[in-house]
Amino acid sequence: MFFVDTIEVAGLGNRSYLAGGERDAVVIDPPRDVDRVIAAAARRGVRISHVVETHVHNDYVTGGPELARLTGAAYLVPAGARVSFERTPVRDGDSTVVDADAGLTLRALATPGHTPHHTSYVLEEGGAAVAVFTGGSLLIGTVGRPDLVEPRLTEGLARAQHASAHRLADELPDETSVLPTHGFGSFCSAGRAEGGATTIGKEKSANEALTRDVDTFVADLLAGLDEVPAYYAHMGPANAAGPAPVDLTPPAVADADEIADRLAAGEWVVDLRNRVAFAEGHVAGSFNFEAEGQLATYLAWLIPWGRPVTLLAESAGQLAAAQRELVRVGVDRPAAAATGEPSAWVREGEPLAAFRRATFADLADIAGRADLAGRAGRDGRHPRDGLVVLDVRRASERAGGFIEGSVHIPVHALHGRLGDIPAGEVWVHCAGGMRAAIAASLLDAAGRQVVAVDDAFTAAEKSGLTVRTA
Repeated sequence: MFFVDTIEVAGLGNRSYLAGGERDAVVIDPPRDVDRVIAAAARRGVRISHVVETHVHNDYVTGGPELARLTGAAYLVPAGARVSFERTPVRDGDSTVVDADAGLTLRALATPGHTPHHTSYVLEEGGAAVAVFTGGSLLIGTVGRPDLVEPRLTEGLARAQHASAHRLADELPDETSVLPTHGFGSFCSAGRAEGGATTIGKEKSANEALTRDVDTFVADLLAGLDEVPAYYAHMGPANAAGPAPVDLTPPAVADADEIADRLAAGEWVVDLRNRVAFAEGHVAGSFNFEAEGQLATYLAWLIPWGRPVTLLAESAGQLAAAQRELVRVGVDRPAAAATGEPSAWVREGEPLAAFRRATFADLADIAGRADLAGRAGRDGRHPRDGLVVLDVRRASERAGGFIEGSVHIPVHALHGRLGDIPAGEVWVHCAGGMRAAIAASLLDAAGRQVVAVDDAFTAAEKSGLTVRTA
């Protein structure tokens, strides 16, 4: 008998896996906080005999080297990956015994496309395929994006993705479970992945790489690629060099004076509380990245790489969870931290900052009362009242519909483009409220009068706002 346990890394939209028999197990694409993986193995009562990577990851820092060091496991990495640490190179067709008593082996299948060296691993029980760990190759309904390595390689890798998907479909039984690393909200996914489980047979009828000819597939794939988070540029080199062990001990405690000093020095002070609490009262100049949102993705995307960050949290638990998320993307040690209430984070006599929250109905109401509906200029500015509607969604989202006259600056570009926003009160929105809260905090810190629209974009047109698609 065999087992496969999924280790979710939900904030990044990824999964790692622990698979094995009664005695030994293998870990596929481990997260950097390897204590979770070790705990999963302990619950199963198995020894981690092997750690394997499907590829050198671009979206998170791997825990592979550290996990192998701590457990004494063999560390398997595709032979074509250029890395500067000791590992066991894996080539197409190589077979590794995972648990001899259970008859479990892991067979390598070269599946280039997400990267040139990408390798999938087929878990076999008694010589029969039961699951395949596809990393960033075949995902649920889509494939991993091919544009993260080098622009000149993108089209060739897209064609390789199509061929690799067909190789998996041709060589494996329909009932084989497909277990990808990416595709659950990860920006490494080339398309939207639906559902949490699939098989080779299901993908044959639903996956775009298996239902379209190569030219159509490649054209659609390349046309649909979204923005790449800025921090991705640092992940591949960190993984190729061999990441250092993580330190999750609590940061040094910052008092109100230190928080003020760090802000004055141009460092980032990040408030992890929910957006409602932040809007009601926060340290002037601090930024709001909700701990319960996509904290690691958006903070790592926006912060100038290497800039010291101080974390403000409502509890020690919230702080610890945030540290864990951030080390996964290479934001290793907060410069300092504070927990509790925001009133303790400002010096005596200093007021807390605040800004308004609203809905699209509120926006429609104020625009209607000012007789401004449909009269905004091309730059998004309403000349009479100086009302600015700022859309911080990605370009791919805006293509599906936008408020007439709105200014468009994606949230990940906003910090460097604050000067591009016309004068006036800024009503900022995204698709659901989280990114609008980040943007509102950036604008508030810059001294702009801002209103955060905390509402679903689907309510915009229903509220009477003019929504256009071109």
